[in-house]
Amino acid sequence: MERGRAAPPPWRGPWILCLLPALAGGQPLAAGEAAYEEWRATGVRGRAVELSCGPAAAAPPAVVFWSFTPRGEGLPRAVAVGSGREVAVAPGTGMLGRVTLRNGTLELRELRVAAQGRFLCQGLFPERGRLRVGYAAVLLRVLVPVSKPFVRPTAAAAAEGAAVALTCTVREGTEPLSFSWQHQEPRGGPSVTPAGLGGSRAELQLTPANRSHTGWYVCTVSNEVNNHTSDPVYLDIVYGPDEPAIRVEPFSPEQGGFSAGEREDVVLSCLAPSNPPSRYVWLHNGSQVHIGQTYVITAIARAQAGTYTCLAENSHLQTRTQATIVLTVYYPPAGSPSCSALASGDQQDVALRCRWLGGFPLARLRWVGPQEEEEEEEGLMGTSFSMATRIQSGAATRNGSSFSCLASHPALPQGAACGTTLWVPSGSPTCAAAATKGDEYVMLRCCWEGGTPLVTLRWRDTAGRALGDPAPSTAVLVLSTDGSLGGREFVCVAAHPLRAAAAECRLRLEVPELEAESEVAVLEGGEAQLSCRQRGSNADLGATVAWYDPKEREVTPGLAKYRLEQGEAWLNLTVRDAEWPGDSGIYRCTATNAVGTASLPVRLRVDRYPAPPNVTISKLRYTRARTEVRLEWRTQGAGNLTGFVVQRRQTKKPLRETASPWETAAGDIEPHSRDRRLGGLDPAVLYAFRVLAVNHRTAGHPSEVQTPAEPPFEAYPAVTGAAVAGMLVATAASLLAVHCIARHRETLPRLHDLLFRTAGPGAQEPVGTAEDAEAAAAGEEEAVPAQGDSSAPSTAAGTEAAPAQGEPSARSTAAEPLSAAPSTTDDPPVNVTITVTATP
Repeated sequence: MERGRAAPPPWRGPWILCLLPALAGGQPLAAGEAAYEEWRATGVRGRAVELSCGPAAAAPPAVVFWSFTPRGEGLPRAVAVGSGREVAVAPGTGMLGRVTLRNGTLELRELRVAAQGRFLCQGLFPERGRLRVGYAAVLLRVLVPVSKPFVRPTAAAAAEGAAVALTCTVREGTEPLSFSWQHQEPRGGPSVTPAGLGGSRAELQLTPANRSHTGWYVCTVSNEVNNHTSDPVYLDIVYGPDEPAIRVEPFSPEQGGFSAGEREDVVLSCLAPSNPPSRYVWLHNGSQVHIGQTYVITAIARAQAGTYTCLAENSHLQTRTQATIVLTVYYPPAGSPSCSALASGDQQDVALRCRWLGGFPLARLRWVGPQEEEEEEEGLMGTSFSMATRIQSGAATRNGSSFSCLASHPALPQGAACGTTLWVPSGSPTCAAAATKGDEYVMLRCCWEGGTPLVTLRWRDTAGRALGDPAPSTAVLVLSTDGSLGGREFVCVAAHPLRAAAAECRLRLEVPELEAESEVAVLEGGEAQLSCRQRGSNADLGATVAWYDPKEREVTPGLAKYRLEQGEAWLNLTVRDAEWPGDSGIYRCTATNAVGTASLPVRLRVDRYPAPPNVTISKLRYTRARTEVRLEWRTQGAGNLTGFVVQRRQTKKPLRETASPWETAAGDIEPHSRDRRLGGLDPAVLYAFRVLAVNHRTAGHPSEVQTPAEPPFEAYPAVTGAAVAGMLVATAASLLAVHCIARHRETLPRLHDLLFRTAGPGAQEPVGTAEDAEAAAAGEEEAVPAQGDSSAPSTAAGTEAAPAQGEPSARSTAAEPLSAAPSTTDDPPVNVTITVTATP
């Protein structure tokens, strides 16, 4: 007995049938109530189908037996038998499919075509306590799905007009079969059913075939089970080429052909329907110029005009067709139209001229003025070709009126234009005169730029006679130089059509005029600048300016003494390092042009600098090593001062007759300095120094000559301190003695009288008390040093001389020597030692 997909057990069907009476269990059989049913069922190959042994609502049979008769003929064959869960499948049923039995229902999976026939079910059905026999016959029909069809044309490619047939074939499928055809164009698009071509049969007749039949064909076959579509098959219908059609871009049709503008890109396209596609060849005036469907002419030139022929060739059918067009190339004149305005009619009218020559065809020109329509109309304002002229009255034209020349040409879609505005320049004419090289001629120039048309200028004399020919904007008159030109006046007359009255300017030829300062003063050693300038408009004649020195010699560039600086109308003379009195005098500035010469004198006064002040040496002493000296000085009186110079020399020696020359120890000392430290001295040599004040050009009187003083002695403070201490002790002792004598007058009368009663005439009054005596003694002590100071010489005492007025006084305890007067001999200085002894 088969269970699931396990291998089927040995067939035990007959044995089970023998057990049917036993299985009934002695239950009665209602043989007279046996039911017999028959119906039809349909299955599809490869799918599953269920065959029921009774009505679906009935209880399943207790025992069931299935048999099969192929196509209703022959002996029945056992298929399966079952009782409850016991099921047995007869061997050899694999030809029907996979057979399973469940609850009396026979299921055939993976149905095969061999299962088509009569299936008989015999079963015992429990009913009301007894078993009922039932029979069911099922006529099974097995349907075969349609396989994928394929299309076979009689020819893959056929010429247009031939008969072509396409056959749709299927390998299997249960009839009846239904056929349908679909056609799709070669370049895609929707699929359509070919109408009137027998599209519902297995064969599609295309008689005769035309170019519309080219494309993809698909056949769909269907039956009651399914439908299937074939792969597309391409049918190629060969035809052509048809007569070519030529398209020109940009599209500019003309009688007998097409036109294009020069330098324009022209695209020629040729289309001749053909299968296979045509091969295109382009001919220009009979010569091949391009191969391909599209011929692009970049920036077409006038030489490329002519006939263009397109040849279309079908290489499969070896057929040809052609078409020809005529292409005209229009080219405008070169550049752009030019407009001009000229005075005419004796300066009363304006001739407006417009020119634009060349091109094919000729350009059409016309003038349009203010308030006039710009639409092109025949006969409006005189339309003409290549050149157009319009006469405009000057009196009837406002200043600033604009006129336009409109140009049209087939090669210029937008056309072209030029314009001019009639206007009078502002201001008035300007006149100028200039002399040629060598002053042989004088050129008078009159200028008035601007305006349309240009202003007409003419020279006249004061009598109104015309000189030279009239000229636009600039009029030049050349005159020979002679004595008659000086003071003559000339008039330049300007005329313009839009100006009612003429304008003029006047020019007088005169001798140059100069201006300069009459006198220039400078201190010696400085620079004196003499300026000379031309005045008026005579500079236009190109006057030559020169300077002459007091000796009437012309000053030329390159001299070391003088410097010349020249401008357009001036010449400056600079006298360098002015000397007194050699550079003083009268200098003369002269200017010469084509009509005369002018001269102007300038006096130069060179003044001397004031003398510098006198100098005195206030301090001069050695340093300790005697290789440097410290020098201080002061000035006396007023005077110009720019610096100081310190000179030195060795003092005169006994065996030498003359002193050594002075040499500069320090120069270029700032004027505010009053001291200097000088080094580089020989300790064995005695030097003498002097100081001089200098200004720019002069040196002042030298100071007194002095030799340096010795450096201060370092023992002086100790000696002085000891002397002062001794003096203080002695003074204290003296005061005590005087005080004792004053108190003991009776005891020491003679000492008392000696001290207090020895004053001469004019002496102080006697002192009656001890306090009076102390005061008198103090006054005498104060007077004694004052008298000693005034009589003692400073040099012998070793103290410093009294300072001059305005100088600080020395306050040191032991004075140091500042300087020593120069000796008449070369004897070395004598050192003096002062010894002070203090007594207690």
